[in-house]
Amino acid sequence: MTTLSERILGAPAGSYVDCRVDRCYVHDGTGVLTLEAYQAMQAERIARRDRTYVLFDHIVPANNSVTAGLQAELRRFARDGGLPFTDIGEGICHQVMGEGIVLPDEIVVGADSHTCTLGAFGAFATGVGATDMAAIWADGGTWFRVPETIAIFLSGSLKEPAEAKDLALTYVSRLSMDGATYKALEFVGDGVQSLSMESRMTLSNLAVETGAKAGLFYADGTTCAYLGDYGHSVSPQVPDESSYPQRLEIDISDIVPVVAVPPRVDTVRPVGDLAGLPLDQVFVGTCTNGRYGDLERFARIVRGKKVRVRTLVAPASRRVLARASATGVLSWLIEAGCTILPPGCGPCLGAHQGVLGEGEVCLSTANRNFRNRMGVGGEIYLASPATAAASALAGALAVPEVPR
Repeated sequence: MTTLSERILGAPAGSYVDCRVDRCYVHDGTGVLTLEAYQAMQAERIARRDRTYVLFDHIVPANNSVTAGLQAELRRFARDGGLPFTDIGEGICHQVMGEGIVLPDEIVVGADSHTCTLGAFGAFATGVGATDMAAIWADGGTWFRVPETIAIFLSGSLKEPAEAKDLALTYVSRLSMDGATYKALEFVGDGVQSLSMESRMTLSNLAVETGAKAGLFYADGTTCAYLGDYGHSVSPQVPDESSYPQRLEIDISDIVPVVAVPPRVDTVRPVGDLAGLPLDQVFVGTCTNGRYGDLERFARIVRGKKVRVRTLVAPASRRVLARASATGVLSWLIEAGCTILPPGCGPCLGAHQGVLGEGEVCLSTANRNFRNRMGVGGEIYLASPATAAASALAGALAVPEVPR
């Protein structure tokens, strides 16, 4: 048998391979460090300009003059070098790359740990540090040790109000935060068919929270239809008959709304166990749950009502924002008292646009709840958009109702 990672990287697990990178990208944070390392290498040119992306998303708009100056230098470098570039307001790098750019069978490397999100498209997508990315800029390739694979067999289908985020937190809790270190997670089984591309991106996104190198889905009819909307004609990836060395089986029909309790992503409990926990802030967005379907589900719950706690909503991309505006979702959010942030990462990394004060509690749809991530002394609970909506209306952690 050959796993999807082995197929794309062209060697069995445990082998060391030199690979040509199909697409690489940085954001405004890691791009500054990558540029510094690249200049120190005294490289003569970017090896693959048309496949080297610079996407501003982390601290946009800039939060101070130092950040603005560093961004200006990187912006000039990208534009002068003719690199594919997106500026303020275009969206989160992983989301933008997932809007018709990344294709099945590609090797995709980003200077951000959540690059694994793009494994949802049948690509081997993983994150690297700035120095490794600088070498990729100069050479066009890199090396990997081909990871062993843990198969996550999914059966059944989600039952509302449970969402893909609840499933993602559940598998993270079962594997633990280091249970898949340098492994590839491969999502397989009949249950995959019921998952949208947005749901698959959420599941792949959290792969790194188990220590995994990548989180992959085989491209199927859903993938082909999604990419077809962007003008791509791709073929499904047919899995081999596989006997995986390690497997985790999940009947997703049994998934219930859950919450990850700080400071660990793998400390997961049913929302009902903590219902009534007072909140100071609700944040909806990020590369985990800032897509249109996430905003639409949240908006339908709060529509015609008023949130009782400060509630920040950051669309994952300009395309998401435009669709939310066109369909009325944006109006529902505003009328409910939500504050709309520019497309981007927003307060996820604790740099601006929603930093927590000491002792404050935030319910977030992001992917990390480590100590001090969103502000020194603040606490972060992770949950789905539906749970976030119910909690925003209650002003405290609340179990979402089954939609009527």
